[in-house]
Amino acid sequence: MLRPYIICHMLMSIDGKVTGDFLYEDSLWDATEEYYRIHREFRADAFACGSVTMEGSFTKGYVPDLSAFENASIPREDYIADEEATFFAVSFDRTGRVGWKQARIKDDDPGYDNAHVIEVLCEKVSDGYLAYLRSIGVSYIFAGTDEMNITMATEKLYQLFGIKKLLLEGGSIINGAFQREGLVDSISIVQVPVIAGADGKPLFYDSNMEQYQMLEAEGLENGVNWLRYVKG
Repeated sequence: MLRPYIICHMLMSIDGKVTGDFLYEDSLWDATEEYYRIHREFRADAFACGSVTMEGSFTKGYVPDLSAFENASIPREDYIADEEATFFAVSFDRTGRVGWKQARIKDDDPGYDNAHVIEVLCEKVSDGYLAYLRSIGVSYIFAGTDEMNITMATEKLYQLFGIKKLLLEGGSIINGAFQREGLVDSISIVQVPVIAGADGKPLFYDSNMEQYQMLEAEGLENGVNWLRYVKG
């Protein structure tokens, strides 16, 4: 089956961490802007994150009131809410926890703004959550009963939404899930000159051994490097 070309694009410390307090240092503002610039220049059809990243970056932990949908009964069938959408935010959200308020991302950065939301779910998600997504026009697909089948999800994203290039942008757990399935075709790292420390999480959680080749290393300003790798 066909699937998107997948680029894992992340901002990372010298010691290989992608989360931690270092991300909020004022000194890294320029590096963060470089990360967003490169994101835009990839011109991908979609970007994908796990539920924790989506909550932190876009929904800010909003919890919708599902009481109006407590009697809903929704079949476990993929749902395309917007047939005209061409740019997507893909939320890997196994149990249905992300509280979207609308069907499109609203963001100051044009690399994220106006992306139509697709929830990737397991079938054990509640009927009330599915009914809520339908009520606000969010698309969703199923990829597994209790545990996420990442390969199935990527094939559906290609088949149902025409997504041919996908930026995988964390966090560590979803990155690792893609890597273990052999789905990361290339890696784009904006490396900052900081040691993150013990609290941060790695680029790929619980990863497998896999060979990559360096495609390019470019020095940016203030000690920041942009590193690109392709699967060997």
